[in-house]
Amino acid sequence: MEGGLRPEGRAINLSTIYQGFKSSLRPLGLLGPAGLWLFLLMVLPTILIGELSFVPGLKPGQPILGYGLLNYLRILEPTYLQVLKRSATFATGTTLLCLLLGFPVAYWLALMAPKRWRNLLLVLFILPLWTSSLLRTYAWITLLRPSGVINLVLSTLGLPTQSLMNTPWAVYIGMTYSFLPYMVLILYASLERLDLSLLEAAADLGANPRVAFWRVTVPQTFPGIAAGGLLVFVTSLGDFVVPTLLGGPSSMTISRLIYNQFLGVARNWGFGSALSMVLILMVSAAISLLLKYGDRNPEMYS
Repeated sequence: MEGGLRPEGRAINLSTIYQGFKSSLRPLGLLGPAGLWLFLLMVLPTILIGELSFVPGLKPGQPILGYGLLNYLRILEPTYLQVLKRSATFATGTTLLCLLLGFPVAYWLALMAPKRWRNLLLVLFILPLWTSSLLRTYAWITLLRPSGVINLVLSTLGLPTQSLMNTPWAVYIGMTYSFLPYMVLILYASLERLDLSLLEAAADLGANPRVAFWRVTVPQTFPGIAAGGLLVFVTSLGDFVVPTLLGGPSSMTISRLIYNQFLGVARNWGFGSALSMVLILMVSAAISLLLKYGDRNPEMYS
């Protein structure tokens, strides 16, 4: 056939297109169940919460009569801004404490501990994670309360006792204890891949241990530091058990405030949804910062 496509050529082209289309659908078929699961359990609930956040004063069982920004404007009141600030402060402080305490432990486990004992030591360090966070928090109540073990030891030694329960210090202690193993695990994985030849080269070039640490070790492990910091920050930001049991009424956080709106005495689902959306935005902002700055080239530190 002149000036046209032969039937054989058309058949070959259609077969090629069909095979390409079939191969492109295979990844979608594999990702389909997980995608459906995420949509039903994460995306769809977030959309519903986002809708309720624009309903002023919504109570359980009441119909939606209108939409507006009153719930979000209420968050700008000084009382609720203080709660947001306190939550961010607890999360930031816990992240810094976990980093300061976890980095030496991870460094020792990855580079200095005997190789035959590393796995056992790592398991022993994360052993508390095998128990419920609620049980661990109640254990800290036993230690920190006025008649607890710590004050008993202090009084036995003739030292002044300390009242740490229902204070911000108790929240920092409980959250740092709860999330320190996560930081150590991530830092351990990062330090285990540390290129020791670069440290030897730095020493040969006259760098002292402090300079070698900041110019060689930290840049190589920065992705692990960023990932561990993000994990601890996000988890601390939404933690409910530790601030509630150890912090008392003076340590109100955004997670406790959301609980009060949905299941507590307030029963204001619209305002609780708005607070939930603010918490989601704060977590998303932290993840965005990690994606932007967490994978920087180590040469930028040199």
